[in-house]
Amino acid sequence: MENEIVFSDQLLQQIRQAQHVVVLTGAGISAESGVPTFRDAQTGLWERFRPEELASPEAFRRDPRLVWEWYAWRRELVSKASPNAGHLALVELEKRLPVFTLITQNVDGLHQRAGSGVRFPVIELHGNIQRTKCFADCQIVDTWEEDGELPPRCPRCAGLLRPDVVWFGELLPAEALSAAIAAAAGCDLFLSIGTSGLVEPAASLPYRALAAHIPVVEINPHPTPLSSLATFAIPAPAGEVLPALVKAVWEV
Repeated sequence: MENEIVFSDQLLQQIRQAQHVVVLTGAGISAESGVPTFRDAQTGLWERFRPEELASPEAFRRDPRLVWEWYAWRRELVSKASPNAGHLALVELEKRLPVFTLITQNVDGLHQRAGSGVRFPVIELHGNIQRTKCFADCQIVDTWEEDGELPPRCPRCAGLLRPDVVWFGELLPAEALSAAIAAAAGCDLFLSIGTSGLVEPAASLPYRALAAHIPVVEINPHPTPLSSLATFAIPAPAGEVLPALVKAVWEV
């Protein structure tokens, strides 16, 4: 780190005294691990497609094999990525705080691979690209017969299998969204990390915290609609800020 990050005493004290901290993460923290954001330019065979053209129930009905193969390509990209220092620092926060809620818009599972979710489950608002479910009944499927057909078939009902992610036109998982809303409005401190603040309903979560007079910290190298309203805005990458923050709070 070229320049040491200096945090306000007020922020450090609020973290030390907090009984419940909520963190919302977006594509920025995964981008620091080399995971392309959803709307980054496609490469190779996928250059002629826009992601929005492939991530919908309509696209799957139209050409299920194409969508399945695109997500297989994306899973391969994710599998080559490793959790970064920001992910690991959030694991430390989970270990040290009385109550910790990690809400993520990312579908790559990097938080869990880093070690998050041991004490408190990670709330995945948009699903997880590593999980598979049946397109017909939406039930998770762990194993299926590999007979060369793509997408594979559900072993229960023979429906087509799809990734367990939220597509355009679909609702977020009700249980996950309810838990996220309750945490945002009932915590002591809210951190918004690497998210553009443009994708609803996740974008509304820090504003729910502000409405409840809960301090909000934004960590993002790029300005967002939240930046001017956040209690503390730190314009730097999560991989730099979070390890330094953990060190400053607990003097480790």
